[in-house]
Amino acid sequence: MHADFVLLPGDGIGPEVTSAAKQVLQRVAVEFGHSFGFDERPMGGRAIDEYGDPLPQSTLEACRHADAILLGAVGGPKWDDPNAKTRPEAGLLKLRKALGLFANLRPITAHTQLIEASPLRRDLIEGVDILFFRELTGGIYFGDSWLSDDGRRATSVMEYAVGEIERIVRLAAEAARNRRNRLTSVDKANVLEVSRLWRRVAARVMTDEFPDVDYEVVLVDAMAMHLISRPRDFDVVVTGNLFGDILTDEGSMLPGSLGLLPSASVGETQPGLYEPIHGSAPDIAGQDVANPLATILAAAMALRHSLDLDDEAQAVEAAVAAALDAGLRTRDIAAGDPSVGTAAMANAVAEAVTRER
Repeated sequence: MHADFVLLPGDGIGPEVTSAAKQVLQRVAVEFGHSFGFDERPMGGRAIDEYGDPLPQSTLEACRHADAILLGAVGGPKWDDPNAKTRPEAGLLKLRKALGLFANLRPITAHTQLIEASPLRRDLIEGVDILFFRELTGGIYFGDSWLSDDGRRATSVMEYAVGEIERIVRLAAEAARNRRNRLTSVDKANVLEVSRLWRRVAARVMTDEFPDVDYEVVLVDAMAMHLISRPRDFDVVVTGNLFGDILTDEGSMLPGSLGLLPSASVGETQPGLYEPIHGSAPDIAGQDVANPLATILAAAMALRHSLDLDDEAQAVEAAVAAALDAGLRTRDIAAGDPSVGTAAMANAVAEAVTRER
């Protein structure tokens, strides 16, 4: 098959890790007899510098016509002025909204080879396999906000509609059916009216449409504790935009590094957006020390969710496991001195991609 990827390298380490993922995808194409096209487009801080816009219209149009989109990272101190007209992150929010990417899938898996890299005890994290569904185009990040004329008061509105809640809960429940059949919904219904709506709608969807799925509700503050104290108890977790953002970053410490975790942002019809959950890490940009595995695993998610190439996705995941089995470690996951840099890790994973014959 032929598929077209749009690459959005972005800022900081973004160009390095997207280049690594492209290399692995090229190897997949050769091994499995596919043809992949790659169209690199500006986004984020660099796009602000060049075009005055973190998401130029030409980039958005290219994304609309792609089969899948692979993003590195955006942002950095250069663009952190709170008084700036726009910021790199605004481009990412605009892209998610424009493409209707309402569901953010974030798998958190403890790699057996890296148990010692986690700050938590082995008995807590061994066997952890959680899939988060974070609602991505609603909530407080997209609600009205304003700052008073005197700069002394600010307001941000958290808002959800019934339809927004229904569709993310359905997607998460369907995923749970194909895993361990357990869904946890996270809210703050003891305080927030919007969470009370979330809880009512989620309960109705689960009762009416998924009575066979084991369903529970957990308050977000309790979930923050449970995620560290008993992470193996959770299968699929669904929550709103703000809570999902915070909890998945917390959860990234279970496997030991942000550099290991990919994510997928999907909608009903548009191409999916795939990216690592880490930031742009400008302090290590250009030094060949960034961990490319999260972005490589994000490419595997693109193969699975946007191109329906599950065998190819499994081959990439197996290649990552093979590189870790061989003892290859970038700086963030090395117990001592790192054994490889960004490029060498990418080479090792690409070379390990093979098709079962």
